[in-house]
Amino acid sequence: MSSQIEKIQELIAKREKARIGGGEKAIEKQHAKGKFTARERIAMLLDEGSFEEMDMFVEHRCTNFGMDKKHYLGDGVVTGSGTISGRLVYVFAQDFTVSAGSLSEMLAAKICKVMDMAMKVGAPVIGLNDSGGARLQEGINALAGYAEIFQRNILASGVIPQISAIMGPCAGGAVYSPALTDFTLMCEGTSYMFLTGPGPVKAVLGEVVTQEQLGGATVHATKSGVTHFTASNEEEAIALIKQLFSYIPQNNLEKTPLAECNDPINRAEDFLNEIIPENPNMPYDMYQVIAGIVDNGEFLEVQPSYAKNLIIGFARFNGQTVGIVANQPKQLAGVLDSNSSRKGARFVRFCDAFNIPIVTLVDVPGFLPGTAQEYNAVILHGAKLLYAYGEATVPKVTVTLRKSYGGSHIVMSCKQLRGDLNYAWPSAEIAVMGASGAASVLYAKEAKALKEEGKVEEAKAFIKEKEDEYTNLFANPYNAARYGYIDDVIEPRNTRFRVIRALAQLENKKLTNPAKKHGNIPL
Repeated sequence: MSSQIEKIQELIAKREKARIGGGEKAIEKQHAKGKFTARERIAMLLDEGSFEEMDMFVEHRCTNFGMDKKHYLGDGVVTGSGTISGRLVYVFAQDFTVSAGSLSEMLAAKICKVMDMAMKVGAPVIGLNDSGGARLQEGINALAGYAEIFQRNILASGVIPQISAIMGPCAGGAVYSPALTDFTLMCEGTSYMFLTGPGPVKAVLGEVVTQEQLGGATVHATKSGVTHFTASNEEEAIALIKQLFSYIPQNNLEKTPLAECNDPINRAEDFLNEIIPENPNMPYDMYQVIAGIVDNGEFLEVQPSYAKNLIIGFARFNGQTVGIVANQPKQLAGVLDSNSSRKGARFVRFCDAFNIPIVTLVDVPGFLPGTAQEYNAVILHGAKLLYAYGEATVPKVTVTLRKSYGGSHIVMSCKQLRGDLNYAWPSAEIAVMGASGAASVLYAKEAKALKEEGKVEEAKAFIKEKEDEYTNLFANPYNAARYGYIDDVIEPRNTRFRVIRALAQLENKKLTNPAKKHGNIPL
């Protein structure tokens, strides 16, 4: 046998060794937990045969605590590039079978390399996280590795899309990388995220809590808003990543992928003409409106279980990706609060960064009042949403369905925040406040005088008369249209057609913000 053949066989043997990570027993343990291995996850995510692996033969350089005797090819992470539906993407998948996927200096270097490559060629990065945290044996070198990754997350933000899937543990400093990326997905029952684990929490605070209670998928989907999506298993998680990926562009210089559309552009939905209840205090379901106007009724909601009074997500109009932001009258009457404002602001900024037009569906009676909101800085959080809309230069189409009152009217992509085309349904009420509240304030003295004279019923009739008068004058779309703040009042059944035509009109929109290092968004 020639030396060349021997070298080739050595290469093949090394590749086989690298592919089994921590070994067959470790793989069996991973499967026993209902989890796939790093390579299996990548195979599920990417187009068959498209994966080009990098740094398969990297090993750690640590000699502390007997680590010089423990070496695995690849050092706990699988990295490389491939395609999803033919589109280039860079991936890294932490391998829990190797030292619990703990982050070492060289493991971090592998991740940094694919992130650098992604930035260089303008392709998204998808990280599949399953790690026990920093490799304790490496001390400061592991911490430096995390910092190197975080710095790249920051520089890549707004340049290339970044998606994080939490497929297992993600604790301590490791949580910051997913938090810096655009979208985070967690697997129910097998993943968790927290800065400080149950042990230290109990020791310091005396609080007994499980990993699931402290940082499970449900907690972060409903209470903290840290995760944008949850999946019941890993197959569902991978499918969800692919679905999300189909809506977003490769980078901030490209337009979104255009999908084939077989849904008629001029499809009218008669039920929209009657969806607004006669009673202005009665709710209706905004999801029905969204399904009625977008292509084939398909809508990928983001953060569906968090701050439900505001709906955000991706849809298409005539094949073009748009970001939908909509108040939900079925939840807290559709009011804005601290959580929904933060939720909406970050989504608007993502859409603006990646050239995704924004369609806003408005039915908002105001901001949620009370000490809880004021103490929680609702002023600052509301300002975030206002800032995001005002800063955005992508096409913005706004449709006011019913209520649009006071400060919340301004915040929801009004004309003065550079809304490009602002439409309203005939049922729209655009005013400083509702007729009832306005009449009570404007005519308080007259009503009080009547009551003091014992004319209680007359006072009620007087206020009712003034409410009707206010409604006729202000609580309708025509006063706003009179000043050009509403571009047109449209028939609800034709909303799909009008939005599509608006987006077509705005396809080549050019708008830039003043030159500056960056703004100082209220955080």
